[in-house]
Amino acid sequence: MKHLLYILFLLVVSMVHGQHQDKVNFFKGKISLGIHPENKSIQGSVNYSFVALEKVDSVFLDAKNMRFFSVLLNNKKVKYKTDDQRLILYKKLKKNKKYSLQLNYRVQPKQTVYFIGWDSSFPNKQVWTQGQGKYTSHWLPSFDDMTEKVIFDMEIRFDKEYEVIANGVLQDTLTVDGVKTWRYSMNKPMSSYLLAFAIGDYEKKELSTATKIPVELYYYPQDSALVAPTYKYTQEIFDFFEKEIGVPYPWQNYKQIPVRDFLYAGMENTSATIFSDAYMIDSIAFKDRNFVSVNAHEMAHQWFGNLVTQESSGSHWLHEGFATYYALLAEKEIFGTEYYYWKIYESAKQLTELSVNGQGESLLDPTASSLTFYEKGAWALHILREDIGESAFKEGVKRYLRKFSYKNANIEAFLAEMAAGSGKDLSLFKEQWLQEKIFPFNEAKESLKKGSESLAALFNLEQELITSPANRSVTIQKYWNKLAVPQLRSHLVKTYYKSLPEDLIKDIFNSQDIMLRQAIAIAAPQIPIGLKDEFESLLEDHSYITIEHMLYKLWINFPQDRSDYLEKTKEIVGLPNKNVRMLWLTLALLTKDFEPNNTAGYFKELSKYTAPEFGMEVRQNAFQLLRDTLGFTDNNLLDLINASQHHSWQFKKFSRNMLKELLGQKEYRKRIISLSEKLNEAEKRYIINNLGAE
Repeated sequence: MKHLLYILFLLVVSMVHGQHQDKVNFFKGKISLGIHPENKSIQGSVNYSFVALEKVDSVFLDAKNMRFFSVLLNNKKVKYKTDDQRLILYKKLKKNKKYSLQLNYRVQPKQTVYFIGWDSSFPNKQVWTQGQGKYTSHWLPSFDDMTEKVIFDMEIRFDKEYEVIANGVLQDTLTVDGVKTWRYSMNKPMSSYLLAFAIGDYEKKELSTATKIPVELYYYPQDSALVAPTYKYTQEIFDFFEKEIGVPYPWQNYKQIPVRDFLYAGMENTSATIFSDAYMIDSIAFKDRNFVSVNAHEMAHQWFGNLVTQESSGSHWLHEGFATYYALLAEKEIFGTEYYYWKIYESAKQLTELSVNGQGESLLDPTASSLTFYEKGAWALHILREDIGESAFKEGVKRYLRKFSYKNANIEAFLAEMAAGSGKDLSLFKEQWLQEKIFPFNEAKESLKKGSESLAALFNLEQELITSPANRSVTIQKYWNKLAVPQLRSHLVKTYYKSLPEDLIKDIFNSQDIMLRQAIAIAAPQIPIGLKDEFESLLEDHSYITIEHMLYKLWINFPQDRSDYLEKTKEIVGLPNKNVRMLWLTLALLTKDFEPNNTAGYFKELSKYTAPEFGMEVRQNAFQLLRDTLGFTDNNLLDLINASQHHSWQFKKFSRNMLKELLGQKEYRKRIISLSEKLNEAEKRYIINNLGAE
């Protein structure tokens, strides 16, 4: 009988998996969490208020691998079952009656909550979450279904020496015996995948927008000098969005929190964006890789994705295409029209290549790639705005956001509002830009030509180079002289460098234009002796990418001057991934007779960057340089094996591929196997089972 009941239970579980509970409505959730990094666990409770819309005899919540200590419905015990996916309550509920569900539980999340640095000597220890669509149920009994929107309040208990940031407004804190409780509250409903918290050693800068929305910009105490360049234009972007979108910012405040080894560039949790601390940069790095695009993208999601949420994955365009497009509009406002058109031109080339390779995707395909959802999605909105006109476009977007505020929508609903706002039939637009797999490059090209004089010139140049008998250098210089647009000139340098006359290259050096000088640093395959001084001047540019490229190329081309180049760049660290410093260390070690007394120290420094206490970008850079030049110590190999278990799938994939490569080499294979006694069980199992070590 027990076996039969269990089979019936599994049947019920399979039936409810992924389904929306349309007969009940959860509307309030009060969360209380104790975070325990020492064993990577959470002791939690949540009280949900909900109403039965119809008579129903069961209710479920998504709850991954949780142990429940009590389950109370209206303060009374209720029959329930759990598996590793969800909690199911068995109770006949009355139509239109309100209920209170109290859950007390404990969980060690297998994903979604990341405990960083607690098992090492890394000083900046952190805990942070990444819900990404439907994974909050790994740390909170909640709803993988995005259509279940709830007003959440959350209190979190943790060591008072740290800062705890979460969705909503911080109401108050209370400290007892070194344990501090932070209480955050929300006043509008949201999908539970957008719940988040971050814990770490933080300070913050506060600012207020034109409409008096409080904005909190968090940073590590040691990074105070990076706040201004990292968060540059944050207030301008916020104010632009409110004006451009025409719908007020929908939440009580806005926070941005950097974390170490984040899985993506950023995540738009409601009122609390978490992003990779690799974007915490200084004023020089701002020219190479800044936070502006990611900043604008995640902020735009507060409207597109958070205020109005997709009904299902088939409408994912309503999230990522919109956030990408509005981020581009913000960049257009900041950096100018040519910047905007050259960015969408680059994405058009990528999408065209995808189509040419037979990998084009429809925007209605729920399994489409990020390139499709983000970039093709942005292109669809760009074209729609052109087709129906700016005024009608803005009116349609406002109608859509107002009608579906704090609700869910699908693509058909959006198109209906845009059609109503413009009075136009959008069926052809839908067919060509949403349904069709092939990216319509010819139509995109016409739009680019209309919007950008420099891109129109580029297309004419490309045609002339194919059809004209004139000398390539003469033709390129003609267009160079015709338009002094940095994006066009940079493109010409990178694409046609070998056809550029030496006098033109000298003019670029003399211009002191950082963007063009960087293009030369990247494009030049060799350095002619007649331009040696000019290329050496690039080592003094305010661009870490330029310095990295030129240090390597000068070192290769002029062996007799290697020590001089190393002396000039000795104190430069570079981007957050230490690109210049680690290249410098490698070249210093490979340069004969360069500071021989310091060789051991330089190797020790380079070698240490593979260790777990450093960020994954630093570690990956170190692994690559050591593999390609000096080889690995035993500690480096242990660090690589450790990295094969990393929570970031990108870094984990990189590390596993490198391990596989090393295990294919007899000497490294022998060394790795000899280190097995120093591995933990997960690392040892991976080496044995997946890579065939004996």
